[in-house]
Amino acid sequence: MSAATDKAVPLYLVDAFADRAFAGNPAAVCLLPLWPDDALLLAIATELNLAETAFLVGSRGRFEIRWFTPIKEVDLIGHATLAAAHVLFQRDDALRSVHFASGKETIVVERDGDLLAMDFPALTSRPLGNSSAVAAALRAVPDTVLAGKHYMAIFRDPDQIRSLEVDMPAVAALDLPAVIVTAPSHEPGIDFMSRFFAPANGVPEDHVSGVAHLALVPYWARRLGKPRLLGRQLSQRGGVVIGIDRGQRVTLMGRAIVVLSGSLFPFSSAVKAEPSR
Repeated sequence: MSAATDKAVPLYLVDAFADRAFAGNPAAVCLLPLWPDDALLLAIATELNLAETAFLVGSRGRFEIRWFTPIKEVDLIGHATLAAAHVLFQRDDALRSVHFASGKETIVVERDGDLLAMDFPALTSRPLGNSSAVAAALRAVPDTVLAGKHYMAIFRDPDQIRSLEVDMPAVAALDLPAVIVTAPSHEPGIDFMSRFFAPANGVPEDHVSGVAHLALVPYWARRLGKPRLLGRQLSQRGGVVIGIDRGQRVTLMGRAIVVLSGSLFPFSSAVKAEPSR
C-alpha cells in the first residue's frame, strides 16, 4: 500500500439531481490524496454498494475523477459528477468552477445560481436495424429503437415506460451495456420521461442517470425543436434533469444534497487477508 493511503480520507453520501434529501440518485464521493490500486477502489465501491462511487484526486478546482459501480469501473457518469462537484463547492465556497479530468476528456462544472451546470460531450444515437432483442428484453415493443453508447427505445406514452417490467438478465446480455426507454411527457413543464436499465454494469435500474440524458437531450431537442429541456426519470426515487443541447456538447443542470459525511478508515487496514482455515 502507498504511504498516501495510511490516513483516513473524507467520504460523502450525496443525493444528486435532487432538491431534498432521500430523492434523486445517491452517490458516494471519496477524496483521495493519491491513486491506490484499482482493486482497492473497486472494493470500496462494492462495500458502499451504491450505483456509483466517484473517486477524486487533485486540489484547487482541478481533479482527476474515476467512477465505479459495485462491480466495475465505468467511463462516464453524470449524477456522481454532480455529487462530486457539489462536495467540492461546499468545501470551498470561493470556487466558481471545477475541472474534472477523465482520460482525454475534461468535464467543467460551474455554479449557476442554486444549480450546478455540467458540460459533457453529446452522445449520438442512430436507428437500429433489428430491434427484436431489445423488445424481447423490455417485454414491450417500442415505436423506435436507436443505438449509440446505449440502446434508446422510444415509446408513444409515458404510461408504457412507467409500467415496464423488463427481463434484467436479457437486458444484461444485450450487445450494448444499457437501455434507455423514453416517451413524451404529459406533465406540464416536463418535456420527456425516461427510465434507464444497466444491469450489465451492476445497476439494474438507475434512479436518475446523467449519462442517459447525454443521449436523450439531443434526441428530444431535435424532435421538439427546442434546445432547453426538462426530463423526468420515472424510477422509484425519481428526479428532474435540466438539459441544454449545444450541438457537440450537452449541458446538464441540477441540484444535490449531502446527506452523510465521514471518513473512510486507513486503506492499510483493508489489505486483503488469506481466508482462515
